[in-house]
Amino acid sequence: MNRRHLYALSALLIASGLSVAIYKHRVLGYPLLPEESASLWSIEGHLTFERHTVGPVKARLKLPHDPPGFRILREDFVSRGYGLTTEIVDDERIAMWAVRRANGQQSLYYRATVYRDRAAGELPAQPPFPEALELEPPFNEALAALLDTVRAESADVATFVSALLKRLSLPAADTNAQLLSTLATDDFERAQLAVTLLTGARIPARVVQVVQLLNSPHTVDARPWLAIHNGNEWLFFDPVSGASGLESNLLLWSWDSAPLYEVDGGIGEKLEIAVSARTEDALSLAERRATARDSAAVQYSLFQLPIPTQAVYEVLLMIPIGAIVIVFMRNFVGVKTFGTFLPVLVALAFRESRLISGVLLFALLVSAGLAVRFYLERLRLLLVPRLAAILTVVVLLMLFFSLLFHRLGIVTGLSVALFPMVIMTMVIERMSIVWDERGPMEAIKGGLGTLVVAMLAYVVMGIDVLEHLVFVFPELLLPLLAGFLLAGRYTGYRLSELARFRALGGPAK
Repeated sequence: MNRRHLYALSALLIASGLSVAIYKHRVLGYPLLPEESASLWSIEGHLTFERHTVGPVKARLKLPHDPPGFRILREDFVSRGYGLTTEIVDDERIAMWAVRRANGQQSLYYRATVYRDRAAGELPAQPPFPEALELEPPFNEALAALLDTVRAESADVATFVSALLKRLSLPAADTNAQLLSTLATDDFERAQLAVTLLTGARIPARVVQVVQLLNSPHTVDARPWLAIHNGNEWLFFDPVSGASGLESNLLLWSWDSAPLYEVDGGIGEKLEIAVSARTEDALSLAERRATARDSAAVQYSLFQLPIPTQAVYEVLLMIPIGAIVIVFMRNFVGVKTFGTFLPVLVALAFRESRLISGVLLFALLVSAGLAVRFYLERLRLLLVPRLAAILTVVVLLMLFFSLLFHRLGIVTGLSVALFPMVIMTMVIERMSIVWDERGPMEAIKGGLGTLVVAMLAYVVMGIDVLEHLVFVFPELLLPLLAGFLLAGRYTGYRLSELARFRALGGPAK
C-alpha cells in the first residue's frame, strides 16, 4: 500500500467520523460533556370566550414559527369537539379551530415545549424599502427635523435606530421628539411610532411580539419589539429602552403587531400565556430531538441496546483509547512491555480492583506466580499442562490473598477475586519465558514496563469525558483508527533511543 492510498484512507476515516459527530452535536444536540443539562420551557396558551346561543364558532391563534434562538420540541392542541387546522400566512403560523354548534364557556389550549438553540430560526426574506412618508403638519416638519438630527449622529442603520429610540425614550431633551411622542400612549403605540419614523427614513421596520421566558413559573403578556432590516440581515431592538439584540430569554411569537388571537362567533375572548421552566439531561433531550426528527442516529444509537449490553460496550469501546497509550509508549517512547495489548488487559483488570490495590496485587501475584513457574520448569511439563497448572495456582493465590486481606481488615483486598485470572496467567508465563531466554534484567524491565503502561492506560481509560465521548459518539473511533494507520508508518527515533545514542551526538574527538 503506497503512501497516497494510506493518506487518502486516513483522510476518509477522519472526515467520516468527525462529520457524523459534528452532525450529532450541532444538529441533534448530543452533549460533549457528561452530566450536561439543558433548559426546557413549557408554554401554554389558554384562549377562553363565551357563546350565549348555540351556533358556529371559529377561533384563530398565532403560533411561534421557527423563532430565532429556539426550537420547538413538542406541540399539543387541546379542545373539545373542535376541528383543528394549521397554516402559514404571510410569515405567520396560525392555528384555526372551528365547530358548528357551541354554547357557553369555551376553552382552547395550545401547549409547546421549546429549548434554546442558537443556530435555530428561519427569518423572513428582505422586505422592500418603504415609500416616502407624509404626515400632517406640524408632525411632518418635526419628523424631518428629527430624522436629520439622528442621521447626523449615526453611521449606519443600527446606530441610526439606536439614536432614534434613545430620543423617543427621553422626549424632553428634544422638542421634535416630544411632539411626536404625543402620538403614542403605550408600548405598542410607541413601537408603531418608531416604525412610522423609520419608514420616513426609508428603513424597513416592523413591530414583532415576544414572550419572556423565565426560570420560575409565571404568566406573561406579549411584548412589542422592533425588527429592522439593514439590507443584509434582521436587527432587533427594544422600542422602550433602545437596547439592541433579541435577549436570550425572549421568544419571538409573532412577526406583526396584530392581536395574537381572533374569535368569530364568541364574546369576551381572552388569551392567557403561562410559562414554566425545567432542567433536563442534555443526552435525554438529544434522544428526544433525534426521535422527533426520525434521525438514523437514534435508530442506530447504543442507547437502543439493552442495559447489560450497554454496560459491556462501555468497557469495550475504551479498549482503543487504551491502545493509544500502548502505541505512544511503545512506538514513540520505546517502553518495553510483554506483548502489544497485554498492558490494556491489565488496565482493564485494574478497573475492577482499582489502581493502588491492583498494582499491589499485580506485584504479589506475579512474584508468587514466577516462583511457582520456576518450580514447575524443573518438572519438565508440556506447555498446555504447565499453563493449566499456573492458572490453578493463580486461582489459589487469589483465594489466599482474599482470605488474608479479610483477616487483616483490608477491604480493598476483597476485590482480588475480580482480577482476571487468564490475564495474570499470561503475564506470569510470558515473564518467565523472557527470564529464561534473555535473562532476569530483561524480564524485570518488561514487567515494569507492562505495569507502568497499564497504569497510564488505566488513568486515560478512566477519564469520564473520554468515556462519554466514545460511548455517545462511537464514530470518533474512525479518526482514532486513522491515527493508528498513520502511526504505523512512523520510522523515526524513539525517545528512549535518544539516551541510547547520546554518545553519537557528542563533539568529535
